[in-house]
Amino acid sequence: MDVNEMTVGGPELVRVRFDIAYDGTDFSGWARQPTQRTVQGVLEEALAKVLRLPSVSLTCAGRTDSGVHARGQVAQADVPLETWENEGERVLRRLAGVLPKDVRVSDARVAPPGFDARFSPLFRRYLYRVSDAPYGVDPLWRRDVLWHRHPLDVDRMNAAADHLRGEHDFAAYCKKRDGATTIRELLHLSWERVDRDLVHGTIQADAFCHNMVRALVGALLAVGDGRRGTEWPGEVLRAGVRDSSVHVVGPQGLSLEEVRYPADEELESRASATRRVRELP
Repeated sequence: MDVNEMTVGGPELVRVRFDIAYDGTDFSGWARQPTQRTVQGVLEEALAKVLRLPSVSLTCAGRTDSGVHARGQVAQADVPLETWENEGERVLRRLAGVLPKDVRVSDARVAPPGFDARFSPLFRRYLYRVSDAPYGVDPLWRRDVLWHRHPLDVDRMNAAADHLRGEHDFAAYCKKRDGATTIRELLHLSWERVDRDLVHGTIQADAFCHNMVRALVGALLAVGDGRRGTEWPGEVLRAGVRDSSVHVVGPQGLSLEEVRYPADEELESRASATRRVRELP
Protein backbone atom coordinates (compact mmCIF):
# COMPACT_ATOMS: atom_id res chain seq x y z
CA MET A 1 0.00 0.00 0.00
CA ASP A 2 1.29 3.46 -0.84
CA VAL A 3 2.06 5.40 2.31
CA ASN A 4 -0.21 8.26 1.21
CA GLU A 5 -3.19 5.91 1.19
CA MET A 6 -2.75 5.30 4.92
CA THR A 7 -3.69 8.86 5.85
CA VAL A 8 -7.18 9.35 4.44
CA GLY A 9 -8.43 12.66 5.77
CA GLY A 10 -4.99 13.53 7.18
CA PRO A 11 -1.80 15.11 5.85
CA GLU A 12 -0.05 13.53 2.90
CA LEU A 13 2.84 11.43 4.15
CA VAL A 14 6.19 10.48 2.70
CA ARG A 15 8.30 7.49 3.80
CA VAL A 16 11.86 8.44 4.72
CA ARG A 17 14.74 5.96 4.97
CA PHE A 18 17.43 6.56 7.59
CA ASP A 19 20.87 4.87 7.61
CA ILE A 20 22.13 4.60 11.18
CA ALA A 21 25.24 3.62 13.14
CA TYR A 22 25.63 3.31 16.90
CA ASP A 23 27.82 2.06 19.70
CA GLY A 24 25.39 -0.15 21.59
CA THR A 25 27.35 -0.27 24.86
CA ASP A 26 25.25 2.24 26.75
CA PHE A 27 21.91 1.43 25.11
CA SER A 28 19.33 -1.08 26.33
CA GLY A 29 18.93 -2.31 22.77
CA TRP A 30 17.09 -0.78 19.84
CA ALA A 31 13.45 -1.05 20.93
CA ARG A 32 11.84 1.82 22.82
CA GLN A 33 11.34 1.16 26.55
CA PRO A 34 9.69 3.63 28.94
CA THR A 35 12.42 3.66 31.61
CA GLN A 36 15.50 2.67 29.57
CA ARG A 37 17.86 4.49 27.21
CA THR A 38 17.35 2.89 23.79
CA VAL A 39 18.47 3.70 20.25
CA GLN A 40 14.90 4.03 19.01
CA GLY A 41 13.92 6.29 21.87
CA VAL A 42 16.91 8.61 21.43
CA LEU A 43 16.45 8.82 17.65
CA GLU A 44 12.70 9.42 17.77
CA GLU A 45 13.15 12.23 20.27
CA ALA A 46 15.87 13.84 18.13
CA LEU A 47 13.88 13.51 14.90
CA ALA A 48 10.78 15.04 16.44
CA LYS A 49 12.90 17.97 17.56
CA VAL A 50 14.68 18.64 14.27
CA LEU A 51 11.55 18.10 12.16
CA ARG A 52 9.43 20.16 14.57
CA LEU A 53 6.83 17.40 14.94
CA PRO A 54 4.94 16.24 18.07
CA SER A 55 6.34 12.74 17.60
CA VAL A 56 8.10 10.45 15.10
CA SER A 57 7.76 6.66 14.97
CA LEU A 58 10.60 4.55 13.58
CA THR A 59 10.56 0.99 12.23
CA CYS A 60 13.97 -0.67 11.84
CA ALA A 61 15.41 -3.53 9.80
CA GLY A 62 16.66 -5.46 12.83
CA ARG A 63 15.97 -4.87 16.53
CA THR A 64 19.40 -5.26 18.10
CA ASP A 65 19.74 -6.40 21.72
CA SER A 66 21.26 -4.50 24.61
CA GLY A 67 24.97 -3.87 24.01
CA VAL A 68 24.92 -4.83 20.31
CA HIS A 69 26.40 -2.32 17.86
CA ALA A 70 25.44 -1.30 14.33
CA ARG A 71 27.19 0.23 11.38
CA GLY A 72 24.49 -0.58 8.83
CA GLN A 73 21.13 -0.26 10.60
CA VAL A 74 18.22 0.97 8.46
CA ALA A 75 14.97 2.48 9.70
CA GLN A 76 11.98 4.29 8.26
CA ALA A 77 9.51 6.91 9.39
CA ASP A 78 6.37 8.23 7.70
CA VAL A 79 6.37 12.02 8.03
CA PRO A 80 4.21 14.80 6.54
CA LEU A 81 5.32 15.59 3.00
CA GLU A 82 5.22 19.33 3.66
CA THR A 83 7.48 18.92 6.70
CA TRP A 84 10.02 16.90 4.72
CA GLU A 85 10.01 19.39 1.83
CA ASN A 86 10.72 22.21 4.28
CA GLU A 87 13.19 20.49 6.62
CA GLY A 88 14.62 17.44 4.83
CA GLU A 89 17.72 19.06 3.35
CA ARG A 90 18.87 20.18 6.80
CA VAL A 91 17.96 17.09 8.80
CA LEU A 92 21.40 15.39 8.80
CA ARG A 93 23.27 18.46 10.02
CA ARG A 94 20.61 19.17 12.63
CA LEU A 95 20.67 15.58 13.88
CA ALA A 96 24.45 15.76 14.20
CA GLY A 97 23.96 18.70 16.54
CA VAL A 98 21.37 17.11 18.84
CA LEU A 99 22.18 13.38 18.89
CA PRO A 100 24.56 11.95 21.51
CA LYS A 101 27.98 10.88 20.23
CA ASP A 102 27.19 7.14 20.36
CA VAL A 103 24.58 7.29 17.58
CA ARG A 104 24.77 8.88 14.11
CA VAL A 105 22.44 9.12 11.11
CA SER A 106 24.58 8.98 7.97
CA ASP A 107 21.81 9.35 5.39
CA ALA A 108 18.16 10.35 5.23
CA ARG A 109 16.21 10.25 1.99
CA VAL A 110 12.77 9.57 0.58
CA ALA A 111 12.36 5.82 0.14
CA PRO A 112 11.20 4.34 -3.18
CA PRO A 113 7.62 3.01 -3.46
CA GLY A 114 7.13 -0.34 -1.76
CA PHE A 115 10.06 0.10 0.62
CA ASP A 116 9.65 -1.54 4.02
CA ALA A 117 12.70 -1.36 6.29
CA ARG A 118 11.67 -4.50 8.18
CA PHE A 119 10.18 -6.76 5.50
CA SER A 120 11.92 -5.77 2.25
CA PRO A 121 15.55 -6.84 3.02
CA LEU A 122 17.20 -9.67 1.12
CA PHE A 123 19.54 -10.25 4.05
CA ARG A 124 21.15 -8.87 7.20
CA ARG A 125 24.89 -9.28 7.69
CA TYR A 126 26.46 -9.32 11.15
CA LEU A 127 30.11 -9.37 12.21
CA TYR A 128 31.32 -10.92 15.47
CA ARG A 129 34.81 -10.03 16.74
CA VAL A 130 36.70 -12.33 19.12
CA SER A 131 40.16 -12.02 20.66
CA ASP A 132 41.90 -15.16 21.86
CA ALA A 133 44.99 -13.31 23.06
CA PRO A 134 46.26 -14.72 26.37
CA TYR A 135 46.37 -11.21 27.88
CA GLY A 136 42.73 -10.32 26.98
CA VAL A 137 41.38 -7.59 24.71
CA ASP A 138 43.27 -4.49 23.61
CA PRO A 139 41.87 -1.71 25.86
CA LEU A 140 40.98 0.39 22.81
CA TRP A 141 38.76 -2.46 21.54
CA ARG A 142 37.16 -3.49 24.82
CA ARG A 143 33.69 -2.27 23.73
CA ASP A 144 33.78 -4.12 20.41
CA VAL A 145 35.58 -7.43 20.96
CA LEU A 146 34.80 -10.49 23.07
CA TRP A 147 37.69 -12.11 24.91
CA HIS A 148 37.86 -15.91 24.60
CA ARG A 149 40.24 -17.47 27.09
CA HIS A 150 41.48 -20.33 24.89
CA PRO A 151 43.14 -20.39 21.43
CA LEU A 152 40.72 -20.84 18.53
CA ASP A 153 41.10 -23.02 15.45
CA VAL A 154 39.17 -21.28 12.65
CA ASP A 155 39.42 -24.31 10.36
CA ARG A 156 37.45 -26.36 12.89
CA MET A 157 34.91 -23.54 13.25
CA ASN A 158 34.41 -23.35 9.49
CA ALA A 159 34.00 -27.12 9.26
CA ALA A 160 31.27 -26.93 11.90
CA ALA A 161 29.61 -24.01 10.10
CA ASP A 162 29.09 -26.23 7.05
CA HIS A 163 26.40 -28.10 9.01
CA LEU A 164 24.44 -24.93 9.80
CA ARG A 165 24.09 -23.09 6.50
CA GLY A 166 20.85 -23.30 4.53
CA GLU A 167 17.18 -23.09 5.46
CA HIS A 168 16.43 -24.77 8.78
CA ASP A 169 14.32 -24.47 11.88
CA PHE A 170 16.77 -22.74 14.23
CA ALA A 171 14.65 -23.31 17.35
CA ALA A 172 17.70 -24.81 19.07
CA TYR A 173 19.56 -21.52 18.67
CA CYS A 174 16.75 -19.04 19.32
CA LYS A 175 14.83 -17.60 22.20
CA LYS A 176 11.36 -18.39 20.88
CA ARG A 177 8.67 -15.70 20.83
CA ASP A 178 4.95 -16.51 20.78
CA GLY A 179 3.55 -16.59 17.26
CA ALA A 180 6.97 -16.12 15.60
CA THR A 181 8.58 -18.68 13.31
CA THR A 182 12.11 -19.89 13.96
CA ILE A 183 12.65 -20.99 10.35
CA ARG A 184 15.47 -18.98 8.80
CA GLU A 185 17.80 -19.26 5.82
CA LEU A 186 21.42 -18.95 6.92
CA LEU A 187 23.09 -17.68 3.75
CA HIS A 188 26.67 -17.31 4.96
CA LEU A 189 28.63 -18.28 8.05
CA SER A 190 32.42 -18.20 8.08
CA TRP A 191 35.39 -17.38 10.29
CA GLU A 192 38.79 -15.88 9.52
CA ARG A 193 41.80 -14.85 11.54
CA VAL A 194 42.41 -11.22 10.65
CA ASP A 195 45.30 -10.67 13.06
CA ARG A 196 47.46 -12.79 15.33
CA ASP A 197 44.97 -12.58 18.18
CA LEU A 198 41.78 -11.46 16.42
CA VAL A 199 39.12 -13.62 14.78
CA HIS A 200 36.12 -12.38 12.81
CA GLY A 201 32.91 -14.31 12.21
CA THR A 202 30.57 -13.21 9.40
CA ILE A 203 26.95 -14.30 9.71
CA GLN A 204 24.40 -13.51 7.02
CA ALA A 205 20.75 -14.58 6.81
CA ASP A 206 17.45 -13.46 5.37
CA ALA A 207 16.43 -12.72 8.96
CA PHE A 208 17.43 -13.68 12.50
CA CYS A 209 15.41 -14.68 15.52
CA HIS A 210 16.12 -13.56 19.07
CA ASN A 211 19.63 -14.48 20.32
CA MET A 212 20.30 -16.56 17.17
CA VAL A 213 23.62 -14.99 16.18
CA ARG A 214 25.08 -15.03 19.68
CA ALA A 215 23.99 -18.64 20.25
CA LEU A 216 25.54 -19.76 16.95
CA VAL A 217 28.77 -17.98 17.86
CA GLY A 218 28.77 -19.63 21.28
CA ALA A 219 28.42 -23.09 19.73
CA LEU A 220 31.21 -22.48 17.22
CA LEU A 221 33.59 -21.11 19.85
CA ALA A 222 33.16 -24.38 21.73
CA VAL A 223 34.27 -26.17 18.57
CA GLY A 224 37.11 -23.76 17.92
CA ASP A 225 38.73 -24.32 21.32
CA GLY A 226 38.33 -28.09 21.15
CA ARG A 227 35.62 -28.60 23.76
CA ARG A 228 33.22 -29.93 21.12
CA GLY A 229 33.53 -31.82 17.85
CA THR A 230 32.82 -30.28 14.47
CA GLU A 231 29.58 -32.28 14.14
CA TRP A 232 28.11 -31.03 17.40
CA PRO A 233 26.52 -27.71 16.26
CA GLY A 234 24.68 -29.56 13.48
CA GLU A 235 23.47 -32.19 15.93
CA VAL A 236 22.09 -29.45 18.18
CA LEU A 237 20.33 -27.89 15.19
CA ARG A 238 18.67 -31.15 14.19
CA ALA A 239 17.50 -31.82 17.76
CA GLY A 240 15.30 -28.71 17.43
CA VAL A 241 15.23 -27.73 21.11
CA ARG A 242 17.25 -25.32 23.19
CA ASP A 243 20.39 -26.98 24.52
CA SER A 244 21.66 -25.68 27.85
CA SER A 245 25.21 -26.46 26.75
CA VAL A 246 25.00 -23.79 24.01
CA HIS A 247 26.36 -20.62 25.57
CA VAL A 248 24.88 -17.34 24.31
CA VAL A 249 27.95 -15.11 24.13
CA GLY A 250 28.08 -11.49 25.20
CA PRO A 251 26.81 -8.69 22.94
CA GLN A 252 29.93 -6.53 22.78
CA GLY A 253 31.54 -8.40 19.88
CA LEU A 254 28.46 -8.18 17.66
CA SER A 255 27.71 -5.52 15.05
CA LEU A 256 25.00 -5.23 12.40
CA GLU A 257 27.13 -4.35 9.39
CA GLU A 258 24.74 -4.35 6.43
CA VAL A 259 21.10 -4.63 5.43
CA ARG A 260 20.74 -5.39 1.72
CA TYR A 261 17.58 -4.53 -0.21
CA PRO A 262 16.52 -5.64 -3.71
CA ALA A 263 16.10 -3.36 -6.71
CA ASP A 264 13.38 -0.73 -6.27
CA GLU A 265 10.90 -2.51 -8.51
CA GLU A 266 11.19 -5.67 -6.35
CA LEU A 267 10.76 -4.07 -2.92
CA GLU A 268 7.02 -4.59 -2.58
CA SER A 269 7.03 -8.21 -3.75
CA ARG A 270 9.92 -8.98 -1.43
CA ALA A 271 8.04 -7.52 1.54
CA SER A 272 4.95 -9.58 0.67
CA ALA A 273 6.99 -12.78 0.43
CA THR A 274 8.72 -12.11 3.76
CA ARG A 275 5.41 -11.60 5.57
CA ARG A 276 4.20 -15.09 4.64
CA VAL A 277 4.57 -17.67 7.41
CA ARG A 278 7.33 -20.07 6.42
CA GLU A 279 7.24 -23.82 6.72
CA LEU A 280 9.92 -26.37 5.91
CA PRO A 281 9.16 -28.93 3.19
